[in-house]
This record gives sequence, C-alpha cells and structure tokens, in this order.
Amino acid sequence: MTIYLFDGTIDGLLTAVFDAFALHEQPETVLTEGDALPLFCERAYTVHTDEEKARRVWAGLERHLSHEAMKLISVSWLSELPELWAPMFRYICKVFAVGHGTERNFADPDVLAVTNIARRVLHEQLRMKQFIRFQKAKDGTYLGVVSPDHNVLPLVIDHFQDRFNDQPWLIYDARRHYGYYYERQPVGDRRSGIDHQVVRITFEDESAVPFSLVNGKLDESVLSSDDQLLQDLWRTYFKAICIRERLNPRKQLNDMPRRYWKYMTEKN
Repeated sequence: MTIYLFDGTIDGLLTAVFDAFALHEQPETVLTEGDALPLFCERAYTVHTDEEKARRVWAGLERHLSHEAMKLISVSWLSELPELWAPMFRYICKVFAVGHGTERNFADPDVLAVTNIARRVLHEQLRMKQFIRFQKAKDGTYLGVVSPDHNVLPLVIDHFQDRFNDQPWLIYDARRHYGYYYERQPVGDRRSGIDHQVVRITFEDESAVPFSLVNGKLDESVLSSDDQLLQDLWRTYFKAICIRERLNPRKQLNDMPRRYWKYMTEKN
C-alpha cells in the first residue's frame, strides 16, 4: 500500500497527480503531512509542492473539462473537508486516464463525491448572502462578522461589492481569521477610471479589534449612534411579522440554522 503525503494545498494535490503519472503508480490514498498512516502502509511518498507541475495539471484539466466542471472543482476545495482529498485526487487522475465525459459520470463515486461537496459549499454561499448582518461604525464603515462551515467568503464578495459599492464595509470570517475590506470609491477616482478593488485583510492582534469574535458585535465606543436604534427597529419588525398560530420551529431551523444565529441582529 502506497500513500501520498502532501501539504494540504490545491497546488500540493495537483503536484501529487503529476508525480503519480510520472512514477506510473496509483497510491491507495492521499493524506496531509502529519496525518496518521494506515496500519498496512508499505510506503509513504512525500509530495513536494511544485507550482509549475500544478500549473501543467490545471491546464490539462481545462482542456478536458467544461468550465462548469472546473468551477465545481474549485468550489469543492473551499469546503476544507479532509474527506475531499482522496476523491478529488482520483477524479483528476480519471480525467487524464479516461478523457472527456468523466465529469458527467455520476455513477462514479469520486465524481459524485466532489460534485456533492461542491453543492454543499454553494448552498452555504447562498446562506451567507441571506444571513450576513451589518453594523455601522462611527466612521461610516459597515461590519459583518461570519463563521461559516466552509470557506465561502471568496464566493460572496462580488455580490456585496456589486450591491454595496457606495459605502465602505468589512466582512470578517472569525473562524479563519481573515476578511475583505471595501472602501467607497472617491468621485475623482471614478472620473479617472481608477477601479478600487476589495482588499483581503488579517489582524496581527485580534484581541485589539473593536468587535467581538464570539457574537460579532461592535464595541459601543465605535458603534454609530443611530445603529442601535436601527437594530431595535429590525427586531421589532421581525417580531411583528411573526404569526404565532403558524409557528414552525423545525422549518425555521431548516431555513435558518442555529449556527448563524449568534451573528444575526434579530436573533440576539
């Protein structure tokens, strides 16, 4: 039994595919460095990530797969699920071994596994668009804190940039400790054609940030004076539209899972 060990990056996995074909072997599975090896492992091969090898494998996939299939591979990787690594490795190997048509073979367990994981990520992407709640700081910046199961922020940023391009905002992932900041484009820059893009940010010291990573609330010292009033109005509206005779907690939990509640104004 041969096991491939890689660094947990997409480039590392693509390099593992390249090495498997170069060495003319098919490993039993792929694991990240530091994972416990299976009991009957005879050989553990360490994959050294090579960007050029990864680029060549990705370019080969683009020749064999449709744009939609390539998107599903990229999206599934954002799941950050360890159970994705082996199916994706085998899926990519089958693309080069079989050729066109692999992406539509949903009877294949590896193709189905990658596709289903991608769908889960896309579903959470939709929920992020629905459930992100913003608070306004005194300087006019709007803050939204999230903690999704999957790394979906890269998939939703374009949505918020399109719809909130007239105001500065920060969406921060408390679980992965990074976020995206958008600054309103000055009038002069619009005339000159300069395009301000969203910037990926991290904090060197999260203990000093002016908001809570637990519930996403801004400190009162930086919260806008009228934001608390708007939050109270929103909670009042949320209660007013409720028809008690038609309460269905099970459906509400299905539509609005409890893990999102701690960052939602109307559920605090």
